[in-house]
Amino acid sequence: MQEPQGTSGRTSPTVVEAEKEKGGCDPRNPATWSPRRKWLVTLVACYFTGLTGATASAYAMGFPSMMRELRCTEEQAALGISTFCLGFALVPLLTSAFSEEFGRRPLFVVCTIVFTATYIIQATANNIQTVIAARFICGAFGSTGSTMVGGTVADVWAPAEYILCPLVFLRGRPMAVYSLFAVAVTGAGPVVAGWIEMSLGWRWIQWIHTIAGGLCIVLTIAVLQETRTGIMLTRKAQALRAETGYMGYRARAEDTRGPLRSLLWISATRPLILLFTEPTVLFFSLWIAFAWGIMYSMFESILPVFEGLYGFNHGQAGLTFAGMTIGSHLGFVTNLYQESLYQKYFPTRGPEARLFASCGAALLFPVGMFIYAWGARAAIPWIVPVLGVTLFMWATFIMYLAVFTYLADCYGPYASSALAGQSLFRNLMGAVFPLFTQPMYARLGIHWASTLFGCIAVVMMPIPYHRSPPWSSASVLRFRAFAVTFASPAISRPEDPREKPLREYRCTPAFSLN
Repeated sequence: MQEPQGTSGRTSPTVVEAEKEKGGCDPRNPATWSPRRKWLVTLVACYFTGLTGATASAYAMGFPSMMRELRCTEEQAALGISTFCLGFALVPLLTSAFSEEFGRRPLFVVCTIVFTATYIIQATANNIQTVIAARFICGAFGSTGSTMVGGTVADVWAPAEYILCPLVFLRGRPMAVYSLFAVAVTGAGPVVAGWIEMSLGWRWIQWIHTIAGGLCIVLTIAVLQETRTGIMLTRKAQALRAETGYMGYRARAEDTRGPLRSLLWISATRPLILLFTEPTVLFFSLWIAFAWGIMYSMFESILPVFEGLYGFNHGQAGLTFAGMTIGSHLGFVTNLYQESLYQKYFPTRGPEARLFASCGAALLFPVGMFIYAWGARAAIPWIVPVLGVTLFMWATFIMYLAVFTYLADCYGPYASSALAGQSLFRNLMGAVFPLFTQPMYARLGIHWASTLFGCIAVVMMPIPYHRSPPWSSASVLRFRAFAVTFASPAISRPEDPREKPLREYRCTPAFSLN
């Protein structure tokens, strides 16, 4: 075994160090890339996010021709919405383990290819069962466009505390752009799909998505690079071992990652334990999951309102979903102000500085639902219920972004597990709500069904206002530690240096192994 010069007699492995350039930051560290390169990677990843959002909602606009061609009921067609969300909810429990083992880029490439292939299966299906099964696979592989993109954004953009390194740029606005693609495009899908349904039928909704998916594959292969620093340094250590013959070169990730089986166990169990033992994770997840379920129920409730009460055709009814997109953009603009508040008050308030805008969203949420409920009358202009949808989505966008960033700030090395738990709960509600939307609206009527949602939203209003919750007792903290440890019996997961208190570093440390 050949050793590098000066390593004779060494008994411990050589930890791979990243080279440093002037300024103290490794140029290969994704967090120190140029802003142009960062934005290019971010926007391509967010394109995948937007495509999955459009897929979730545009499908519902094809129900009329789908039911005629496949001879299925509306309830059977609606199962495609639920199975998509079910795949979207379950698979992310495993993908984080595969990303630790193989990196983000291989997952992106594989998932975009399979995700696009499911459009072809749907477009050529001869029965509703094939469509429902393809929708589940579509949601399963499309979930990477949500969970992995958030991680990619976190890899290349640093939070506010990394200001000591001049080559690092802040994460808040790119994360808001990611959230905009995740939420706003969900409303944009039906705007276009309604007219496609009227002129070409439901199969062409899928064929057009296939074209968009093909573009996503090309951009992913051409633009997206590996951003997970542990994987990059592992490859560097492997290259050094091959070049020098000295097998002592090791990346820290190689020794701390553990076997894939253990990673899968942690990835699948720790989010569930945090979800059900951490009240902060549970209540914030319940809050955004309820809003998410209502959003998916609107894919089925909006069309009867505007086609039945106002006599809109299918394309015109699809245009009313633009209220969702407008509301999301209002939320994006609101977040710019929220970011300034966060930077101002973080030193004194900590993670709670993320929640100023969400406190206003807690009020806006039920107001939007009540306007949607009681503005939907033939004697009242159609713009009034659209206004209610807009206010609801304005609140939902703010809530979505606040929950995402707040849990990430609160849970440090367990942030990915906390976010996976809320994502599971949120998408399960997206799967469940469409199953009872039609029966509930048929029994209660448009007004009282939406009022029920609004009343539940009122009950949830106090959630973002908490400051010192009563559940932070010593006994609960001890149980929390036990629960997290129980979720990972096979290996002891070290903290990710990127997730330690950031004041300890004068540069982005994730690329440094020492």
